Amino acid sequence: MAKGDLVQCELCPNLCVLDEGQKGNCRARANKGGKVISLVYGKPCAVHVDPIEKKPLYHFLPASTAFSIGTAGCNLHCKYCQNWDISQSNPEDTNNMDLPPAELVRKAAAYNCRSIAYTYNDPVIFQEYVVDTAKIGRKAGVKSVFITAGYINPKPLDELCSAVDAIKVDFKGITEEFYNKVSLGRLQPVLDTIKMIKERKVWMELVNLIVPTLNDKKDDVARLIDWTVDNVGVDVPLHFSKFWPQYQLKNLPPTPEETLDAAWQTAKKRGIHYAYIGNIPAHDGNNTYCPKCRKLLIKRVGYDVLENNVANGRCASCNEAIPGVWQ
Repeated sequence: MAKGDLVQCELCPNLCVLDEGQKGNCRARANKGGKVISLVYGKPCAVHVDPIEKKPLYHFLPASTAFSIGTAGCNLHCKYCQNWDISQSNPEDTNNMDLPPAELVRKAAAYNCRSIAYTYNDPVIFQEYVVDTAKIGRKAGVKSVFITAGYINPKPLDELCSAVDAIKVDFKGITEEFYNKVSLGRLQPVLDTIKMIKERKVWMELVNLIVPTLNDKKDDVARLIDWTVDNVGVDVPLHFSKFWPQYQLKNLPPTPEETLDAAWQTAKKRGIHYAYIGNIPAHDGNNTYCPKCRKLLIKRVGYDVLENNVANGRCASCNEAIPGVWQ
């Protein structure tokens, strides 16, 4: 939407109205000549080869690697962001590579990565770069995974769902207060995103980082679990991750293991088939079990897969179909 010298960015719920040359809330998009353009297209400032389990995605090509990129900027401002040094920076203040879509796909293939992960900051802000790269990657046999907080409007999300192969959503909490106070965003757009991804049949996993005193109440965790069951079903993997003091929340303690264990147990009791615990490498909550025969399917320690008993998308013991992307 444009009016005079003003233009509105319609990518995310922030709906920034920008004057000529002005950047949006994310720092990565600006009004140039009456059009909103990306300032980070093809210019990642973080490039690494990561295990797919680090994203975390547990039902997507286990034990494979993802060529992982991120840029400066983000459309949320989480007070505990572990990558705040790039997500809360301007593109001109980071060391950026020149990596257009075709070259990015070539790099991923050269490193024998089965996927490209758009991650570290929130790739919502470089949606066009993701879509263009994912289309090229699909033709080359390189899949695309989108690691996001889900703060995006329906139209660009629809375009993303047509292009990428998996989406991991950081489901930060179930209260409006948490999103307002900690992430400077709103809850409802994230709920809408999660439901739309499910409707579009893109493989999705959810992660809830449990932050002491802010979103760790047992009732709130139970509400988040129940919302997941009621809206996207029992087969969407739900990870509970440990918080480590970061950025503006260094005053808080790490999440106690018993808090994570309680959330994991509650998720299983309330019907979630694939509940997980993150950031505690030796916990049984890292493993995948068949919901029918209860046999161990995938044994993990940290990001390492030690055992995989999923054969052609099914439990090797009882032949139960296990949802995910396995090949």
